[in-house]
Amino acid sequence: LVLARIEGAPGGVKGISLFIVPKFVLDAEGRPGARNGVVCGSLEEKMGIHGNATCVMNYDAATGYLVGEEHKGLRAMFTMMNEARLGVGVQGLAVSDAAYQNAVAYARERTQGRSLSGVKAPDKSADPIIVHPDVRRMLMTIRAINEAGRALVLWTALKGDLSHRSADEAEREAADDWMGLMTPVIKGVLTDKGFDNAVMAQQIYGGHGYIGEWGMEQFVRDARIAQIYEGTNGIQALDLVGRKLGLNGGRAVQAFFAEVGQFCEENRADDRMAPITKALKKGLNDLQQATMWLMQNAMAKPDNAGAASTDYMHLFGLVALGFMWGRMAKIAEEKIAAGANGQTAFLEKKRVTARFFMERVMPESAAHLARLSSGADTMMALEADAF
Repeated sequence: LVLARIEGAPGGVKGISLFIVPKFVLDAEGRPGARNGVVCGSLEEKMGIHGNATCVMNYDAATGYLVGEEHKGLRAMFTMMNEARLGVGVQGLAVSDAAYQNAVAYARERTQGRSLSGVKAPDKSADPIIVHPDVRRMLMTIRAINEAGRALVLWTALKGDLSHRSADEAEREAADDWMGLMTPVIKGVLTDKGFDNAVMAQQIYGGHGYIGEWGMEQFVRDARIAQIYEGTNGIQALDLVGRKLGLNGGRAVQAFFAEVGQFCEENRADDRMAPITKALKKGLNDLQQATMWLMQNAMAKPDNAGAASTDYMHLFGLVALGFMWGRMAKIAEEKIAAGANGQTAFLEKKRVTARFFMERVMPESAAHLARLSSGADTMMALEADAF
């Protein structure tokens, strides 16, 4: 697929068309014929994803076949881009989970020092590093993000099916709203967290993590691209703030607020869920305050929207991930109360990880709110030549 401008087309993005440029030109019967004038000029030397070739393409009187209408290429391309952005979000999550699994295995086997609360492996000269709180901090943080991220991706995939297949028009509309709202969140938040998690997993290896043969540095290098391609994460944040919040009069974001708020209210009196709903409600309140601040300050001063966008996207992501943990914790508590059906260990891990997320990750919402509501003044105060 190639974006190109037809001779005489309008300037800017309004003049871009989309073409298929095949390796071989089709003959009169629609079969591959002569070699087309398109070749790979060179391969780029990249930081990571070396199994995926990035090339400079040369076009020499190449034949291209128009896809869709003239000058509507960018719109057609974004049909693919939105799907690709969700896929890249899953890529960030996948690298994070692979790095986590390796880090867990290493932390169980690597011995160093003794546990602060007493010897855990008396038959060895040192305890496995998985007993140390700072290693646990990193492992639990990665685990909490991964499991909630996986739930968010699966829930959004279901919404994608409903947006196309539901027999109920209102359900199709609501599912489509969710998809539009969550696409920049999944792409931006899960790839930022994916890179951070890969670095944390590498850190658990200590010096071994910096040595190539252990494989952890490859996770870090490979995770980095997901924050960049299919629209940098700064662009995802601007898309969320600049386009998705106001879509259909704010219908999508208001529906999200209502859904999370209703969950908190329905489970407010359940003592088992109190650690979850209290923290989730606080995060939701921070997100609603941030949204109100943008409504009051972004129109008159557009730089405020740009300065706030990344913090807003991550605040939104925290609440979305927290909502997933709330739903998972609710099911876990219900199943534990019903006897667990042989799943006690699995459900207890869900319960503990949900509470860790609410105690250790969700409080970041307050910092995001404080930063974004400080505005753009100090960010934009220096002249460009002062840098």
